[in-house]
Amino acid sequence: MKFKYLLLLSLLVSVWSCDNNDDDDYEFVQVATPQLMSKTAFRSAVKIDAPKSIEAVGKIYVYRNYIFIGDVDNGIHIIDNSNPELPEAIKFIKIPGNEDISVKDGFLYADSATDLVVFDIRDINNVEFVERLEDVFNVYDYAVPVEAQVVDYGKFDYNEDIIVGWTLATERRKKNTDVMFFDGDVLASNVESVTGVGGSLARFQIVNKYLYAVGNYEMSIFNIQNLKEPVLENTTYAGWNIETMFQADGYLYLGSTNGMYIYSLDNPNLPEYVSEFTHWEGCDPVVVDGDYAYVTLRGGNACGQLESVLEVIDISDKTTPTLAQRYTLENPYGLGVKENMLYVCDGTAGLKLFNRESPKDLVLVKTLKNVQAKDVIPLEESLLMIGDNTLYQYEYKENDVNLISAFKLN
Repeated sequence: MKFKYLLLLSLLVSVWSCDNNDDDDYEFVQVATPQLMSKTAFRSAVKIDAPKSIEAVGKIYVYRNYIFIGDVDNGIHIIDNSNPELPEAIKFIKIPGNEDISVKDGFLYADSATDLVVFDIRDINNVEFVERLEDVFNVYDYAVPVEAQVVDYGKFDYNEDIIVGWTLATERRKKNTDVMFFDGDVLASNVESVTGVGGSLARFQIVNKYLYAVGNYEMSIFNIQNLKEPVLENTTYAGWNIETMFQADGYLYLGSTNGMYIYSLDNPNLPEYVSEFTHWEGCDPVVVDGDYAYVTLRGGNACGQLESVLEVIDISDKTTPTLAQRYTLENPYGLGVKENMLYVCDGTAGLKLFNRESPKDLVLVKTLKNVQAKDVIPLEESLLMIGDNTLYQYEYKENDVNLISAFKLN
């Protein structure tokens, strides 16, 4: 009997010892697993619908008397702004996987994950879906949860599937496995022409007969001379962690988490790299006016670990951009320029108005503290701003703005 107990004790010690050694080889991690939809089902989901509440406010765009507001990964809400005091939601275009749009002469171009889709909006009451270019974008933003330590792409087939969401779970996994860790990237007429205007967070820009689109590390160049039938002419490496794009005076300015890239449009179907300005890591929208570029860097989060600032960059020599001045901010996002004023969205710290008569010596003249500011579009007659699920419109005053309307989006 004593021998049996000793044998049992020996076995338990052996098992405990193995488990203890085994535990050293394992760890608990947050694993994100993609929720998948077949590309066939994904592409059949486009729909022109009645207005609805916005689930997650995205980017803002203006064309004629209409304001287009993105619903992140879901589509575009159309606002009739004929009367800025009483804007009216009139339509929703369901576009799964959508982030950005551009409009020219009544045709709206939008990304839909890997695809480019085209809509005829010349009759806003009868919007028509007219074209889809499949698999023209190798990179799309599928919004991996920030909590994820590991991304398990095990069942994802890039050729057949689209990532439409995520399941996040804590799992006990062996250390140093071959599971892919998140790196932020999956490979993959005679009438005057009218082009719309986007905010500083845009990744689409139309210049003459070309549509330029950037995503993470590449630029796609579409010829849109035939507005109904865009043609992908080129795809080229553009930099790293590209987030935004701004065009001015024959150049494209790409904002990345690590710097600003300048491209010349002398050859419009294949923009040529000119130079770059490198800064510390941070989310990086950029706007340009004359010899200066204005860049906001948001730190203290997934964008970067350092302070949040506004940088003024001298671009008078496009081959050698240099830092002219730096200002501390709290939580900056988008920004815009109108004459001698610079409007900076400082997140929860509100909208800040800087007089930029001397771009190297900005003067803060006003802060609207009662708003959460994300992005702005300075129009000829009014300033549009989006933030906190609200579309704000302001009229310009000297060193100030007055509220015209505040339109709730949900």
